[in-house]
Amino acid sequence: MDLDLDELTAKALRREVPSRDEALAVLGGAHEVLDVVAAGARVRRRFFGRRVKLNTIINMKSGLCPEDCSYCSQRLGSAAEILKYSWITPEEAAKTADQAVRAGAKRVCLVASGRGPGNRDITRIEDTIAAVKEGSPDVEICVCLGLLADGQAERLAAAGAHAYSHNLNTSEARYSDICSTHTFTDRTDTLRRAGTAGLSPCSGAIFGMGESDSDIVDLAFALRESDPDSVPVNFLIPFKGTPLAENWELTPERCLRILALFRFFFPDVEVRLAGGREIHLRSMQPLALHLANSMFLGDYLTSEGQPGADDRQMIADAGFVIEGADEQTLPDARHDLVAIRRRGAGSDLPPNA
Repeated sequence: MDLDLDELTAKALRREVPSRDEALAVLGGAHEVLDVVAAGARVRRRFFGRRVKLNTIINMKSGLCPEDCSYCSQRLGSAAEILKYSWITPEEAAKTADQAVRAGAKRVCLVASGRGPGNRDITRIEDTIAAVKEGSPDVEICVCLGLLADGQAERLAAAGAHAYSHNLNTSEARYSDICSTHTFTDRTDTLRRAGTAGLSPCSGAIFGMGESDSDIVDLAFALRESDPDSVPVNFLIPFKGTPLAENWELTPERCLRILALFRFFFPDVEVRLAGGREIHLRSMQPLALHLANSMFLGDYLTSEGQPGADDRQMIADAGFVIEGADEQTLPDARHDLVAIRRRGAGSDLPPNA
């Protein structure tokens, strides 16, 4: 396809989704990568200016997961030599959160391994949210506990959680190649539960697992249907002792094209530079900031990240600024798109059909 980057950019500025052919052309190299980044950067600047939102992860419970997700160092049967521990205390989590907030983090992500939480686990998270909020009342708290059961999302929302994170990870067509212990539909159901309870949906993907361009585009369309407020873009960390340990297929250019594609698909949504950025983008990380308006600060679940001081220096050197706690991430105009239905069923007006 003869890709028109100006038209693709204009569509994104109008919040219109790319066509499938346009999306495949972005990934397939129809234009030089710097031209693609420049086009995506125009969209990023329109909705987010020069701001970079910082997020941090607190791994509440590490390892010994019963799920068999091939990419995960905590999976069933993993031989990765990671830290393994049961639940840390709310006080320890709050101390870690306070340090991250003082370093510039606006969102704290509380994550625990496992298929999904029991009621006792929800209580632990409720207590942890209270402890974190006591020291940092304005911080956003995102929770990631796996598959949710009835009523659990409502409890998290009532406790003060802002968002729930549950990545779709890969396309539905190849999901069973990556995981056999739960399904793609299980994941979309959990996102639905979170959104219904009033939690901000956070859902993204992991790339570098052998997916094709078509798989990436399928996933982008599926994520659009989930209507997330934030989209973490992860690049596979190939841990020794996991089935994907030898998957070193990503290049910096490939990562930049994926990030650009997701900016075109999610022009006014928080696109987050997430796990694996240091490994696969390497010296191209500053260029990625022209596409992503958000990133993780510090360490990840089971791997160490770039030192926070280096991240903050990188942001400044690239001409960006850290988003303040009192600044709104998503643009106001996004809310103008929501129209309350006042016609059709339950009203005196005819439906719009």
